[in-house]
Amino acid sequence: MNRKEIREIKKRIQPELENFGHIYGCYVNAAKEVVAEMDMQVIQMNQEEKEMYSGIFRKTLSGSLGKNLMNLEFATSQVGASDEHQLLQGLRMSHLGDENLRKVMYRQIIDSLVVDETSYVILMLADTYDVPYKQGNDEEWDEDSTDQFDYFICAICPVKDSKAALRYMAEDHFFRGASTGSVLGNPQAGFMFPCFDDRTTNVYSVLYYSRSSSEIHEELIQGLFNLEHTPIAPEKQRNAFGGALSEALEEECSLPVVQAVHASLRQRIEEHKESHDPNAPVILIDEVKEILKDSGVSDERIENFSETCRRYFDDEEALNPSNIIESRKFKVHTPETDITVDPEQIYSIRTQVIDGREYLLIPMCEGVTVNGVDIRTEEETVISE
Repeated sequence: MNRKEIREIKKRIQPELENFGHIYGCYVNAAKEVVAEMDMQVIQMNQEEKEMYSGIFRKTLSGSLGKNLMNLEFATSQVGASDEHQLLQGLRMSHLGDENLRKVMYRQIIDSLVVDETSYVILMLADTYDVPYKQGNDEEWDEDSTDQFDYFICAICPVKDSKAALRYMAEDHFFRGASTGSVLGNPQAGFMFPCFDDRTTNVYSVLYYSRSSSEIHEELIQGLFNLEHTPIAPEKQRNAFGGALSEALEEECSLPVVQAVHASLRQRIEEHKESHDPNAPVILIDEVKEILKDSGVSDERIENFSETCRRYFDDEEALNPSNIIESRKFKVHTPETDITVDPEQIYSIRTQVIDGREYLLIPMCEGVTVNGVDIRTEEETVISE
């Protein structure tokens, strides 16, 4: 699914929840015991409750595509034949109405998910979307539906104990100690099945959500979907890419090379934003090899990088540049210091050997502060004299 398709489904989840009949749930304690199962009729909820539940499910369809939201693909052999796919299809076609299938899904999540002594709630919501016909100009819509899209969303939300607080009691005209008990947090993970690709049903794919870019719960993904290739968390992708560069290039992994790679990837990200492409940005490993070649890296080291990178990324040929660099900053770390530089100024950084020792040089200008104190540079002093 791309961003436009995700937004189209997300618009279905309005604060009034008019398109939905039931929200199903399962409350699991820290010992992985089921505390309660829930079948809540939306029509019986007050408006505040509807808005809160709609917010949870909308968050499960929120975030950066390729970072928080990942399109996961089933193998052809899994579709229609495997237990995991039959369960998803059964839940979808019953609109979550089959209690036994819900119990199986709850148990699979409980058995798979690894959390640190945290209680959580599993919430599920089903919908049938009469997809309106969209004409070629992308602006005009025909109200007549040509297709139905049946899907469901699952959200996994941590439960937190609220802190005691002083709350104003109107009848007493002063504040008293009060606690609101356990509080449902924003979803930590979740998914939508099936995907809404090209505005039609794609049962070969599931849209997975992770709130964290460093911990995407690979164990949950495998427990639910049994994929041939488990996705790599974006933060791990960044570490893997940096590791592939330093390991493969060795002594040729210089500051100018890293600057060139960062600048080229950042440019790709910026161009993608300007193009308003609804899909996630992509760069091929072969394109990174060309950047290395233009930076003077030897052919041997470039081939080492290619092999190392494919090993780290499970033979993936295309990477998401937003996941492998921090486009908004350029960080330099030494055992003595950490420096963050505006990406527009990365080529102003250089190294130089002075008196037999290599130094990292950063040009100084007006507006320099040290520990919050404005200091004068030598150039400013000369000018003032």
